[in-house]
Amino acid sequence: MIKLHDGGVFLVGGQQIVSDKDGSFQNAGFSKEEASKGTIAYGILSEHNTSGSMDKLRIRFDKLTSHDITYVGIIQTARASGLEKFPVPYVLTNCHNSLCAVGGTINEDDHMFGLTCARKYGGIYVPPHQAVIHQFAREMLAGGGKMILGSDSHTRYGALGTMAMGEGGPELVKQLLGRTYDIDRPGVVAVYLTGEPRCGVGPQDVALAIIGAVFESGYVKNKVMEFVGPGVASLSADFRIGVDVMTTETTCLSSIWQTDETIREFYAVHGRENDYKELAPKEVVYYDGMIEVDLSDIEPMIAMPFHPSNTYTIDEVNSNLEDILRDVEAKAAVSLDNAVPYKLTDKIRDGRFYVEQGIVAGCAGGGFENICAVSDILDGKNIGAGEFTLSVYPASMPIYMELIRNGCAARLLETGAVLKTAFCGPCFGAGDTPANNAFSIRHSTRNFPNREGSKLQSGQISSVALMDARSIAATAANKGYLTSATKQIEKDTLRKYRYSFDSTIYANRVFDSKGIADPSQEIHFGPNIKDWPVMKPLPENLLLKVVSEIHDPVTTTDELIPSGETSSYRSNPLGLAEYALSRKDPQYVGRAKEVKAAEDARAAGQDPCDVLAEIRPVMDAVRSKYPDADGNNTGIGSTIFAVKPGDGSAREQAASCQKVLGGWANIANEYATKRYRSNLINWGMLPFIIDKGDLPFANLDYLFVPKIRDAVEKKLSDIEAYVVRNGGLEKFTLHMAELTDDEREIIEKGCLINYYAS
Repeated sequence: MIKLHDGGVFLVGGQQIVSDKDGSFQNAGFSKEEASKGTIAYGILSEHNTSGSMDKLRIRFDKLTSHDITYVGIIQTARASGLEKFPVPYVLTNCHNSLCAVGGTINEDDHMFGLTCARKYGGIYVPPHQAVIHQFAREMLAGGGKMILGSDSHTRYGALGTMAMGEGGPELVKQLLGRTYDIDRPGVVAVYLTGEPRCGVGPQDVALAIIGAVFESGYVKNKVMEFVGPGVASLSADFRIGVDVMTTETTCLSSIWQTDETIREFYAVHGRENDYKELAPKEVVYYDGMIEVDLSDIEPMIAMPFHPSNTYTIDEVNSNLEDILRDVEAKAAVSLDNAVPYKLTDKIRDGRFYVEQGIVAGCAGGGFENICAVSDILDGKNIGAGEFTLSVYPASMPIYMELIRNGCAARLLETGAVLKTAFCGPCFGAGDTPANNAFSIRHSTRNFPNREGSKLQSGQISSVALMDARSIAATAANKGYLTSATKQIEKDTLRKYRYSFDSTIYANRVFDSKGIADPSQEIHFGPNIKDWPVMKPLPENLLLKVVSEIHDPVTTTDELIPSGETSSYRSNPLGLAEYALSRKDPQYVGRAKEVKAAEDARAAGQDPCDVLAEIRPVMDAVRSKYPDADGNNTGIGSTIFAVKPGDGSAREQAASCQKVLGGWANIANEYATKRYRSNLINWGMLPFIIDKGDLPFANLDYLFVPKIRDAVEKKLSDIEAYVVRNGGLEKFTLHMAELTDDEREIIEKGCLINYYAS
């Protein structure tokens, strides 16, 4: 079904795959270095690179996108750094805090902030319920050979020939202020498609099969996935889009696909045929790896809790219910730290697996073809009057309008399903929260712990599995009993629907400044919208208290700062920080605040030991070896250790909340994604690495890092540090991977805002 090549490959004529293992192809006169320039990705990156070197890229993007969880903080940061006008088209969508149901007026205040900023700085504002961020980008922004940067991790438009990346807000701030996105040239891995999907197999099935094959090994981590091969032509544009958006869950940097007449037609239907560009790899091209996917072998898939890579075929689950469900329960005990009882085996009814909820939604599930397929599979059936519910969220109002016109909406409503407006809530825990202990199957992007609304501290738990819309519909047709679509439908069940895009609703409701700024426009500030607090520059030495220690194999950004109801406070840095690690380590915030109070006292010229007495013996031990260390040159802060933090969302608040609570560093064996490491750096936090093995420190230990500012300035990769223990210092080594000169200065200044202010 899926084959991963061990090492690089040459692709010749789009068909012949030649391994680079023995070097024979290079010996025959084909240069790996020259052939690597033949990827689609290389061509697009080179057109957007301003550095003059393809090894060290400095990228300027064509367009920017943000939604209402992130754009307030981004614009506030840019305003504090001198923003006068959006230099490129910047789209502010409102698809996350759309409900305006939590926290009084604050969500709608954010929306009014966005609208007035779009007017003032020359942007585009998409009101709530009109479109999820990525569907609007597909319909109105994408273009062949273009690059888009978004502050949502699922910013992926590769199927349309657009290289898109999801990053933390500070990277968008840099673009707004005329700076660049600076990275080393990424590797490129081919996804070579052959065959065509069977009836009942959808894009989520293909995506989950790929994620399950590559995630654990990091095969595509921080690389570009380039989709090529004869199988591409067998896929509709909607199908390609559905696979493409899920590439984020592989931890790749970006994605790009070869384009053809199918994609030209997509642009033509959307009134933008001139934005189409034919893209294909050159005759001989070298890839750093290859994933071969025979689409005809893909079966309906399910990603069990609590990660998109925890994949099985649906038939495999149904054939081995007891064993698989007990294995998921055991894994959940680790993910949930045994905080609540969690069982799935009690959902076995008469030998079948019963689920309580189905959802088709968002940037992955809410596409036109997916929802039409659900309607067809359920035609003449109903979901019953039991526990099982089904909610469907079209990804945009134009899709919704077409479903009404072609009758699919009416057929869905007849089944007992509920049609809702464009909203990302079910994807991050702010909509359709299941009952306690309920199990939800969703065609959405993630199934991390808590994203379905669980509150472990209150004893509430439910869980999500990811599936394709077709198998969700098949399950719904069987009143909630898990069913593979290929077992439910006949070949002629799924009709062919022609899509007609009607942009009237956008013309009537979307504010588009056409790039013209209005400096006289006053910005609407609600009482919850707060400026960033003042952040200090990096001191000469650092005394760090370890205030949380996490040994899960992977720590998601949702665990660092929970999603869901906390999203209402994302315009209030200090208010949101109260939720940091709240579901993973409820003691973190209190511990971090204690350390921050000591640092605040030091910065005010007071004795920090008077605020936090435990520091006195620690500093006595430090001065036994470093007698010059004192309140003038030694900052006091907190740090956390996690094995592999930062998987998942691009949201910067996973780092900024730690910073405003006095965090100065993270220590990890590795960082799950580039974007989380970038967020740490942009908030002035040191992204330390420590070798795998026994940790030299434990939670609540103090660490002393002498001459850390000097180490950053001198570009040291190995950094001397000490555990302060029993009145003495125990030496160990921290590491720091390469930083750009700008990144070093950002850390030295204390954060990106300070960097621009200087």
